[in-house]
Amino acid sequence: MLKRLFPYAQKHRKYLMLACACVILETVFELVIPTLMADIIDIGVANSDKGYILWKGAQMIICALLALILGIMYARFAATAGQGFGAELRKDEFERVQNFSFANTDHFSTSSLITRLTSDVTILQTAISNGIRPLVRAPVMLLMALFFTFTINPELTMVFVVVTPILACGLFVIVRKVGPLYRLMQASIDQINTVVQENLNAIRVVKSYVREGYEEEKFKKMNIALRDNSEHAFRTSVWNMPLFQYVMYTTIICILFFGGQMIFEGVMKVGELTGFLSYVMQILNSLMMISAVFLMLTRSIASCERIIEVLDEVPDIHDPQNKDLIVNSGDITFHHVYFKYKTTAKEYVLSNIDMHIPAGSTIGILGGTGSAKTSLVQLIPRLYDVSEGEVLIDGHNVKEYSIEHLRDSVGMVLQKNVLFSGTIRENLLWGNEHATDEDIDWACHVASVDEFIHQFPKGYETDLGQGGVNVSGGQKQRVAAARCLISDPDIILADEPTGALDTKAARLLMEKLSEINQKEEHTILMVTHDPNAASFCSRILFIQDGVIFHELRRNIFEETREDFYSRILQVMAQLGGGSANVL
Repeated sequence: MLKRLFPYAQKHRKYLMLACACVILETVFELVIPTLMADIIDIGVANSDKGYILWKGAQMIICALLALILGIMYARFAATAGQGFGAELRKDEFERVQNFSFANTDHFSTSSLITRLTSDVTILQTAISNGIRPLVRAPVMLLMALFFTFTINPELTMVFVVVTPILACGLFVIVRKVGPLYRLMQASIDQINTVVQENLNAIRVVKSYVREGYEEEKFKKMNIALRDNSEHAFRTSVWNMPLFQYVMYTTIICILFFGGQMIFEGVMKVGELTGFLSYVMQILNSLMMISAVFLMLTRSIASCERIIEVLDEVPDIHDPQNKDLIVNSGDITFHHVYFKYKTTAKEYVLSNIDMHIPAGSTIGILGGTGSAKTSLVQLIPRLYDVSEGEVLIDGHNVKEYSIEHLRDSVGMVLQKNVLFSGTIRENLLWGNEHATDEDIDWACHVASVDEFIHQFPKGYETDLGQGGVNVSGGQKQRVAAARCLISDPDIILADEPTGALDTKAARLLMEKLSEINQKEEHTILMVTHDPNAASFCSRILFIQDGVIFHELRRNIFEETREDFYSRILQVMAQLGGGSANVL
């Protein structure tokens, strides 16, 4: 599983190799110190040779200093490799999310994607930064220390043959139980993020309904669940320490007992036993480091699986990258289109949609809530792909256009108006980053932004705050409409463009949209349930339960907008719809 993420460390392979080299050399110098200490006791002290003691002591100091320097160098190289790995992984994961279609995004909650991009990546990043040292150091120390102990006394080394299997079995049981618990802990973090995100996004609603207590209780439940899952995971993993301490002290007692017997028998010297015990401690420490690495890898695997789920998610909308095919006029055709959000769904959201919208038309799509109006227009820029049939623009299937060009040619005013942190100008330039001041002024005039922009002392440089909290819902909707117009698209999809506007502002916006389309330079599809707004269109498609069941056309030479509005109301009355006042 972890092998899948190795390519993200390739750019920082040099630092990884340098870090490993530093650890190996550091370990070698540390392992030499017990041998020097044994020589001081058995030769220097035994012979009262001060010169020998000072010489060996100087060697020990040099080895310790070199080990310290190498340890510092390791920390720097490992941090560089770990941070670089995390940056590459987050970058690729974020790019993959950007390429998701709406259907792909529906497979993950927003909070889960945030956790997978932050917490899960941080766990892997930390595993590299902090894991290289024990991962490299432990095996080297274990093998070299075993070699030295075997050199000192092969019989006494056999103690490890007994204790090692006990240690291995205990570690196996702990790792096996703790793995699923770490994944459950990360899922609990997802739930915490969901509660926090919903609360902050809807903080005004929470306060207006005085539901702070309810939100606090909901957060408390999620927080307790995270605490319990974390405690269970760490309570299981913490058994690793007492297990090793038990084995460590049992090993030391056995070695002291058998080693003491050998000293009394004259088979072993005191200095040899002292050096042997130093190597035993290093062997046990290396085994403890190996167990810590296993626990770290167990947690890393849980995060790795969650990240790979995102990386392995195959976008169901494929980009043909056809640079030669471009939208010229905006002629739209739906040819026997069927659509459902999930392939496993029993019923279609849209059924047998068969219609032609000539370039330059202004079409209203009218229907009640849940009638699939929005679903219909989302098929044009390929936010979703059709389940059956095809959608054509200028006679070509939308799947033949490059996604970038297709969506550049289709401007959208979404039902939920989304503005980003930054100034009004910065949000408008989302439509066209190369727009001039004249382009901005024109788009703001058509969308009636110029009616309120001068109320702000800083004008276009006014900071909107996060999500546009510094402007009203109607102002936000008009800025969103101007952002769409400034891109000068061939096709404009307006989803409830007057939903947040008052009667006067809605009428003014619709009149201006009608004016700019008199030259038939844009194909406009307006999704609405409001007959007032629909009456500004030249043609109305009535949709109900995913089926187009009626169509009205206005004769602009013989019929006024008010007369057309009356006809729309008649059709709605037959369907059980209500009436409304003319704008």
